[in-house]
Formats: sequence, structure tokens, C-alpha cells
Amino acid sequence: MSGPLKVCVLGSGSSGNATVVSCESEALLIDAGLSARRMTERLAEAGTPVDHVRAICVSHEHSDHISGIRVLHRRHGIPLYANGGTIDALCRNPELAELPWNRFATGHAFPVGPFRIESFSVPHDAYDPVGFIVHHGESRVGVVTDMGMVTALIRERLRTCHAIVVESNHDEQLLQEATRPWSLKQRIRGRQGHLSNRAAATLLEEIASPTIQHVFLAHLSEDCNRADLAHETAQAALNRAGYPNVPVSVARPDCISSVWCSEVINETNPRPLDVGSRL
Repeated sequence: MSGPLKVCVLGSGSSGNATVVSCESEALLIDAGLSARRMTERLAEAGTPVDHVRAICVSHEHSDHISGIRVLHRRHGIPLYANGGTIDALCRNPELAELPWNRFATGHAFPVGPFRIESFSVPHDAYDPVGFIVHHGESRVGVVTDMGMVTALIRERLRTCHAIVVESNHDEQLLQEATRPWSLKQRIRGRQGHLSNRAAATLLEEIASPTIQHVFLAHLSEDCNRADLAHETAQAALNRAGYPNVPVSVARPDCISSVWCSEVINETNPRPLDVGSRL
């Protein structure tokens, strides 16, 4: 009998995004936006040696999701997976064009070790961005960290997941007050930008069911959000939906998150919420 599925966000924010999904001695990375050294350190901290990683699945070509892939592949031979649009975008960089990419078709499942991975389209300002559902036995994990709006497809894919890593990028009022160019604010708010706390909470309220066991809030803005605001908004949505006991973890850029385990709610690496911090 195989062991439980585990999930840990190794880091999330504009400085880099990566999530590890593991089972016993097998693991895969969803994105690798931290340096290879930092990725290796945080994998070890999460209890997953880097030589357990069987693949890196890339959601889209933005640097905060891919900056560690080249060195990780060259040092450890980790296979790289992306869809055609993302590979085409990445291959505009000669150093990335030399890498042996494994191409998957968006919407079609593919195997990696003991995992089955499904991708689905999300609205974001990249060539062909996707979210992922990772299946292992009866367990399902959804990871979607960059999206400008929630679609029916996103709701459908996430509805049956046991653990969800979802973007909660900005507080609308803090974004409005931020000293950022108006054009950037409009891009963030746009249909291909980033999800607000309120939009993420609405998504959680819509998809909440007895299946859901843990929520990770990801990709918080450093100057347009706060951990306490994101957490309170998401938790209130789950309360309204009738699931007040579902834990909500706020992923941070500077450390790993808690670890969710499919057999039990497993906080083996708890990170207390610093309600005074700005992310």
C-alpha cells in the first residue's frame, strides 16, 4: 500500500513560486521559481530530498515560476514538462531552448511516476498558462497560482480536490492605495492579471465541499496585501460555506508552508501566521 500524499508550498510571491507534491520516495514540483540552491534547501526542510523529484511541471513562462529549472535539470537530471505554448515562449531564451522539454497537451492527463497530472487553462497574461490537478490514488491536489479571474473550468477542476493551492494576490483597497503605475494596477485587476482576496474567497465558497481538507493561499503581493487580510477573507468564506474547520495556510516567500498529508491534517512544519507582516 502506498503512503499518503503530501503537499508543501516551498515559497510563493513575486520573488518565486514552487510547490512540492510527494508520496514516500517520489515527488514532483509544480513550478521552480526559486534558485536551485534555495529549492534544494527548502525541499530538504519539507522532508523531500531533491533526488526524489521526478519532474518539474511548469505552469507558464514568467520568471518567478521558472528561474531554478535550468540549474535543477543540469545538476539533478530532473525531467521538465510544459505545454507547447509555454515551451515556445521559454525557448526564446537560448539557454532554455537547449533543455530537453517534455510536451503535454493542455486538458489531457499524463503520468509521472506514481502521479497522474491533469492541466487546465487559466486566464493570465502568459502564452498558454495552466493550473494542475495531481492525482495519487484517491487523493487530488489542485495548484493554480496565477489567474486574473475564476472560470467555470477552474471551479469544476478544483471542486473535488482535497488540498488546494490558490492565488490570493491582493487586497483591492491596498492595491488602489499603492504607489504603483496606474497601468500596472489595471493589469493586476484585469481578466488576465491576478486574483484578489475577495475573488479567491468567493471561489472557495463556491467549491467548498466535504472533500476539501486544506487550503494554501499563494502569490500574495508584497505591498498590496497582508497575510491577516488574506487569511481572514478566505476563512470567512469557508465559514459561510459551512466548513469552518478547514485549515487555511498563507504561503510566504521566505519560508516553506505547513505540510498537508492526505491521511490526516498534518502540520509537521507549522509556520505561525504573522498577522503584523506585509507580504
